Amino acid sequence: MATCNRSTLKGARDYAILRLFWDNALRRGELASCNCSDLNVEAQTLTILGKGRGTQKEAVSLSESTVSALLAWLAMHHNVTPNAPLFTAVDHAQFGHRLTGSAFYNVVKDAAAKAGVSKRLSPHRCRHSSITAALDATNGNVREVKKLSRHARTDTLLLYDDNRLNAQQKVTDLLSGLMD
Repeated sequence: MATCNRSTLKGARDYAILRLFWDNALRRGELASCNCSDLNVEAQTLTILGKGRGTQKEAVSLSESTVSALLAWLAMHHNVTPNAPLFTAVDHAQFGHRLTGSAFYNVVKDAAAKAGVSKRLSPHRCRHSSITAALDATNGNVREVKKLSRHARTDTLLLYDDNRLNAQQKVTDLLSGLMD
């Protein structure tokens, strides 16, 4: 996030996007479908259409930093009407058009390259890292982190926790000790 020049239109937009990916573990499809009217500044929420939810939208709580980043982006943006896309292209060829899932991927990829990260990053990897960090920060409180991740099944979230703890290695070592 530190690589974003927030004094530019592109930098303000990209910073807001990266905050949402990190702070809320959003999927790129959830973010791509958001309109300006989905942001409720007073309640500090963003209404998203979650994966597998049909037409049922849900509100996710935003941090103050994310709300500030969104307000900075919208203050610089020219087409802020309720039905306008929350995030749009800022290049001359596509200016004002809704960002696609591929465009969100490019935002993450470009920010990683500017930061000198050689590992291939994507919005989903941001989501994965955010969920894993949340599990660390909450001492593995799966119930709390499930609210953040919006996984339909706890089993899916437990995979993140197992990878974080390397539970398989722990059990392997316990079994090995039984034979020694």
